[in-house]
Amino acid sequence: MNTIILITDYEEIKLKMQENLVLLRESDRLLSVNYENAPDVLYELRPDIVILHEHEKHEKTIGIIKYLKERRIFSNSNILLLTNMYDKEFILEAYDEGINDYITLQSEPSEILIRIINSIKTSCLKSKIKRFMGNLEFYNIIDINSGFYNTKFENEIFNNELTRENYKNGSYMIISPDEKSKKDFSEEIMNSTLKNVLRINDIVTGPSGAKYGILLQDGIEGAIRVLEKIKEELPDNYSIKAGITSITTKKFDEVKKKAISALNSSFLTNQDYAIYTSEGNTSEDWLAPPNEQDKAYKFYKKAFGKKIENAIAPVFYRLQKIYEEKIGEAEIDQFTDEQQSVFRIINGKNESRLTMVYPGYSKLIITITHTGFDSPENRKITIPLKEITSTKIDEIVESFINEFMGIYRHV
Repeated sequence: MNTIILITDYEEIKLKMQENLVLLRESDRLLSVNYENAPDVLYELRPDIVILHEHEKHEKTIGIIKYLKERRIFSNSNILLLTNMYDKEFILEAYDEGINDYITLQSEPSEILIRIINSIKTSCLKSKIKRFMGNLEFYNIIDINSGFYNTKFENEIFNNELTRENYKNGSYMIISPDEKSKKDFSEEIMNSTLKNVLRINDIVTGPSGAKYGILLQDGIEGAIRVLEKIKEELPDNYSIKAGITSITTKKFDEVKKKAISALNSSFLTNQDYAIYTSEGNTSEDWLAPPNEQDKAYKFYKKAFGKKIENAIAPVFYRLQKIYEEKIGEAEIDQFTDEQQSVFRIINGKNESRLTMVYPGYSKLIITITHTGFDSPENRKITIPLKEITSTKIDEIVESFINEFMGIYRHV
């Protein structure tokens, strides 16, 4: 049996809705209540469907919506707004507060009936999902506090998910508070942030030692956008780092190993995130024991040191001097070390960063990220070590600077 409650102060609205819903099952009951008594009746009956006729004072209608959305006992209830006429602004406001659908008194009886039947189906589906979730929590497959999958079962869960086509071009990301934020780490804050940012198809495990694993159907660029949204939602004094990898295998343990490697790189280089690249033969080489790679690593490290000295550092310094007066109020900051070279343009809370990271072998990874802007896309460039020249670096960095200047003009 499905309980449908109509909230209205008008008898004629009650009669009209009863006429329109005559084809509902006999086990479905429609009850009517006025605004004054609505909270008590709702609390007592906990209906499947609430049809909320707009009050002449819209704040009263919004108040009932908030009452329903703020109480967990109504989590399975579907809310339909019944308006006297189409009012776009009011309907959008009601959607923002949490209604599931709307109908107008001018709607055809068949449309009203169909929308209510669909709401009943949705309510039943919510109840079914809630029951399944209860079972998963009972067996500790889902952590009852975080609402995410327990890391104890992540291999089984993710191995199963990786067999699906949805994740063929996906990515996996591990996030963790950085060193200065670990002492202030709050599971409650992180759990709430992830739930606000992530979509229903994004699968999360954790926390495990303050780390969370996130499986995404989007690729690397999508993962970076998700990370930026997470950072925006977190408190200003709370910073995180991330390791990101593409889904290139259906074996989750290999995917996780790469993400952990990238996360470690993020901490070592003090970058917000690091991306594990798996192009050519380098990906498996990086996972091999160090003694099997010692000669190759020393060779490329020495070669990269020469590239920094002869190609990268001079270009960074020269372009800083050329553009620091042309770029207006923004500041240019650049530095290099054994593993990375960073060229940053900072203007208040807006920052564009070009980072060249040497992962230890024959390729240079360049990531370009923009923080604080709405439109620009972050991206990654991979260059073989032998192709790195002053001209190539000059071309990439100047393009990056011009991109910042173009973005800043439109802020």
